Amino acid sequence: MRVLFVGNSHTYFHDMPALFARMCRELTGERPEVSMLAYSGRSLAWHREEYFALRFALLQGGYDYCVIQQQAHPFPGEELTRAGVEEIAALCQKAGTRPVLYMTWAEEAKPENATVMSRCYRRLAAEYGALLSPVGELFDRLRDEVPLFWRDGEHASPYGAYLAAASFAALLCGTRDLSRLSDRGFDFRPDYEKGSGRAPQALEDRTAEEVDLDPTLTARIREAVAAARF
Repeated sequence: MRVLFVGNSHTYFHDMPALFARMCRELTGERPEVSMLAYSGRSLAWHREEYFALRFALLQGGYDYCVIQQQAHPFPGEELTRAGVEEIAALCQKAGTRPVLYMTWAEEAKPENATVMSRCYRRLAAEYGALLSPVGELFDRLRDEVPLFWRDGEHASPYGAYLAAASFAALLCGTRDLSRLSDRGFDFRPDYEKGSGRAPQALEDRTAEEVDLDPTLTARIREAVAAARF
């Protein structure tokens, strides 16, 4: 299985695509090939403007799936999201690649935004025949039980990244039995201060550090993912 992730920091935080790949190995024994085009603070409109990188990746990469993640904070709305999904889905169709919409989450301080985002992603998934990873709905469901948010109240914590990766693993591996997933996540500490006007800058020259997560909390995440409406 070959998967391309297209998005921004809500994709790359805590090396989430690498965590997804490890989870796939734990679930199936197979080793997926994962690539990423994710840049801080960028929307799908930006990816459309940088069309040739995305075009080459999809048309020449031989991907089975392309995960599409729109800007989340602020969420630009359905019209702009549709425009981005439409163009990327058209490229996916030419390449024989299945589009997968990455439903992102509302800010920790603005849970009321979750409904708008959920409705938008579900409508677009149906409209363009895309698969849907309902990460935002899972964040909304578990926000009072699990510390899913990073210190800025917008990005995912290691638990939030674990949730996102588990959602993609369940969806793309075609299983609801997540009992084989370990309780380990990834963590990195970017140089980032909210309100500074600077995008996150990863300091490490290596992959994110593996960390032990609370097994009670990861079990709750796996339970919620297994019961999610994909």
